[in-house]
Parts: sequence; C-alpha cells; structure tokens
Amino acid sequence: MELAMQRFLTSVALLLCFQGFGFCFPDHDAVPRYSFLRHAAEAPRVSHHDYIIVGGGTAGCPLGATLSERFDVLVLERGGSPYGNPNVSELALFVQNLAYQTPTSPAQRFVSVDGVINARARCLGGGTCINAGFYSRASRQEVEEMGLNLELAEESFRWVEKEVAFRPRLTGWTSAFMSGLLEAGVTPDNGFTYDHLPGTKVGGTTFDQNGHRHTAADLLKYADPARITVLLRATAQRILFRNRGRKHKPEAYGVVYKDEAGNVHEAYLNNSSTGEIILSAGALGSPQLLMLSGVGPAPHLESLGIEVVLDQPLVGRGMSDNPLNAIIVPSPQQIEITSVQVVGIRPDYYVESMTGVNIVAASLAGNSTGPSATSPVQISNSFQGGTIFEKLARPLSQGFLRLRNRDPEENPLVTFNYFMEAEDVQACVEALRTVERVIDSRALSRFRYPNQSVQSLVALSASVLVNLRARNANDSTSLEQYCRDLVMTIWHYHGGCQMRKVVDHDYKVLGVDALRIIDGSTFTFSPGTNPQATVMMLGRYMGVRMLKGHKFH
Repeated sequence: MELAMQRFLTSVALLLCFQGFGFCFPDHDAVPRYSFLRHAAEAPRVSHHDYIIVGGGTAGCPLGATLSERFDVLVLERGGSPYGNPNVSELALFVQNLAYQTPTSPAQRFVSVDGVINARARCLGGGTCINAGFYSRASRQEVEEMGLNLELAEESFRWVEKEVAFRPRLTGWTSAFMSGLLEAGVTPDNGFTYDHLPGTKVGGTTFDQNGHRHTAADLLKYADPARITVLLRATAQRILFRNRGRKHKPEAYGVVYKDEAGNVHEAYLNNSSTGEIILSAGALGSPQLLMLSGVGPAPHLESLGIEVVLDQPLVGRGMSDNPLNAIIVPSPQQIEITSVQVVGIRPDYYVESMTGVNIVAASLAGNSTGPSATSPVQISNSFQGGTIFEKLARPLSQGFLRLRNRDPEENPLVTFNYFMEAEDVQACVEALRTVERVIDSRALSRFRYPNQSVQSLVALSASVLVNLRARNANDSTSLEQYCRDLVMTIWHYHGGCQMRKVVDHDYKVLGVDALRIIDGSTFTFSPGTNPQATVMMLGRYMGVRMLKGHKFH
C-alpha cells in the first residue's frame, strides 16, 4: 500500500498543482486537417481581409467558421495544431499539456501574483485543447443576463454540440460519486443533461467514447475553405489604429503579427468592406493586446513607453478566477481514468470529481518551479484514487491585469485577489463541508481505505497539494485557512474587457471603431459549471448576428 499511496499522491499533486515537470512527448504540428490551415511563415508579408480574428480559440474558431459563409476571414493563432498531438487528443494523456512546458507547448504556464499556478492555451482550439472536457451550458438566467436572445443561443448551442459534445460513459467511481452527492443532500437527481440545473447531474464531455478529445478547432469543418485562412504560430504584436480627427474615434484597420521565425507580417482590413478586427485571444490575451496597442490605463502604458491611443482605465480590471479547493481520496481499488463527468450544483458552488491513470509521477522535492522540460522523471504506471473538489460559482473577489513588459510572447501580470471577500471564504467552507459529506457517504465507502477518516484525508491533502502561496503556520487546521492556503485554479478565469465597461452589448470596444472582443474576457461571471460550452456558443451566436447585421436589442 505504501508504494501505491506514494504514486497516488505524487500523481494527484501533479494533476492539481500543474507544476512544470518535463515529459517525453515532443511538440509538433501535424499535417493540417484543413486546406486553409497553414503556418504563418508561409503567409504573404501583407494581406487584406474583411475580418481579422486574433485568436483561433474557443470563440475564434466557431466565429471564423460562421463569418466565412459570406466574408473573407483571416484567423491568427499563436499556437500550433491540435491534430496529431496525443497530449491534446487523448484523455489518458491530457494532463501532460499542463505538466510539459516548452516555448511552443499547447499550454503556457503562468503563475498569478497571488501564487496560484495556472495555464493559458496556446493551440488552435484554445482552452478546449487543454481542459478536462466537461460540457455544460449556461443556464437560461445566465443567457438572459448576458443579453443574448434565448432562441438563437439555443440554436448556437446545438450547432456546437453536433460536433464536439458527447454523453459520457460513467465509471464505477463516477457513479459512486454521483450517489454520494445525492446522499450529501445535493438534490434533485437531474440525470444526463447539458442544461445547468440545481442539484446533481451527469454533464456532457468533449471526449468521445474512445477517449478522443474534440475541440473548438473541429468546428472549422463548417468554414468555407475559399473564404477563410487560418495561420498557426502567428503571434499578434499590436492592432493598428488610424486617427481620423477630433470628431471621430480612432479606427482599427490592421494587425501586425510575427511568424515563428520572427518575420513581421501585416494584415489589413479591405478598404471596400465594413469589416472589423475581432479579439478572441482570451481573458489574458485580449486585454494584453489592447494595452500593447495603446488602449488601456494611460499612466501604465506610458510607463512602458507605449503610445496611448485611448485612455481606458477599465481595461484589465475585473479579473476573476473561480477558486478551487480539493481533497484527495486514496483507494484500495483500481480506478479508471475519468475527466469530469458529474457535477453537484448549488447556488454558491459546484462539486466535481476527477481520477487519473498513466500520468507523470515526479518527485515534489526541489525548487518551486520543478525540473526543466528536459529533466528525467519517474513514470507511474497506475495509481488508485481520485480527487473531489469544489469551485465557487461567482466569487466576489476581483483583481486586475497589467503588462509585464512590451513583449506579447510574455505572460502579463495578473492578480485575482483570491478570498479577499469574506463571503467567498464562507462559501468555500460550506462547499468543503459538502465535499466531506460526499467522501463520508455510503456510496463511496468501497473506494476508501477503512482506516482513513475524512479529517485525515484533509490533513493528507494539505501536506501534498502545492501552490506558491505563503501558508499560515498558526492556523493550519480550519477549513477557512485551508481555503486560503490551498486555493488552486480550474482554469475558468475571466474578465479584463468586461461588458458595459470595455465593450458594449454588441461586443464593440467602447471609444474606438472597427474593433470587437468576443471571448471570456468580456464576462462578469463564468457561465455554467464550465464556460467552454458558452464561449463556443458565443462565437457562433455573434457570427450569425454579424452575418444578419442585427444587434442584441
């Protein structure tokens, strides 16, 4: 049992702390799946288009595919292709995206100023390439709160689901976890549904029955090949603006980008079109590029020598992350690998579970950043156990994003201010008590060692889970301190270009022309238990709206 326990603890620690341990899979871009997919190095130095989308991610892929029905579209993606990369496509290996770090790997590691280790996507398909695959729609109330038309949102969800969403096959652990949630009072039992409903449900997954991941890049199958170009390894440097005099707003008219060899390219909007530049670079990338282009808080931009196009102090504000706290559960039984399949939904928090097999097991000894990408590692063939975790649904605590420097390849500095608000701490404590009841349920009893109490599992988890936050040595036993000290991420950060502050209800950037932002940076909350379904829906939704020339209201 000692060896199995050691393997389990090191593996789960990697799964949840996302340290930068090396692994043996190389980065590569496979032969393109689409005829319109190519490397930026093959692109002309100057090109013209109706729409230029910066970011071929969760929103950018469905948006580009939709707009190509009528317009000439260029999509700039700073990452590579997900196709042919087993770290992206295979359920048994997806954790390697978070563990394996090189300058071109599909996930780019960053650490928030708060000391929480995180990752941002760097791959065609965006966050859908590196997440745990859970597919769950925003609720009807959330769709209305976003100002969206319910009928078109429903149509857009279904358009996405035809290609990327599946009903999961529940494992023994997941079935027991679901029963444990119901025992713990997270009712009613809503069965399988994509809808966001209070109680316990089986959600969708982007992993099919063969354990193969489907991403937002798969939605490009709907694109018109004659009207769209998607460039890989195309890193946007800045948006170009023209000043049209005092009576007019600055107007976006082009994007400067570099290919992976460092060659500079320029893409411009067609003079004859009423097209736009659209940022879909995510909650870190979109506010970062706005600032690099001169739209943001003037004192901050001037301190870095960036010419101010528009003094907009709200760019980078309202950054939120949905904090996660976990308890690990070693088991005497072998447990199949699972992504998130079942969720318990309460107004203030969600409870989920994940297990893993054949993931990297590396020594946690050494410095806080872990070995380099080429360091030797130990590989665990298997371990027994799983994790049960909660995340806050709508944290009140918010932070901000600032540029580290003028290099778009560098991660910006982001502070989430986890648990700054007392209400968030109390919601976390309530959620952890629900997790404890689930662990102590009859349903999960066969997956636990009989001599391990829930309290001992909490202590065990506290000794293993890793972030870079200072811990309070004087108060290590309370759940309140457990929340603060052992907070982690579930990659659902959002904000930085929020609606009504940086963009209007048509997602147009306030104060400039011909520029929109369509991605999670516009959110004031993370919709549903996982935002990926809603972000893909939004890409399709806004594409349809723009084709029809309609506004929201």
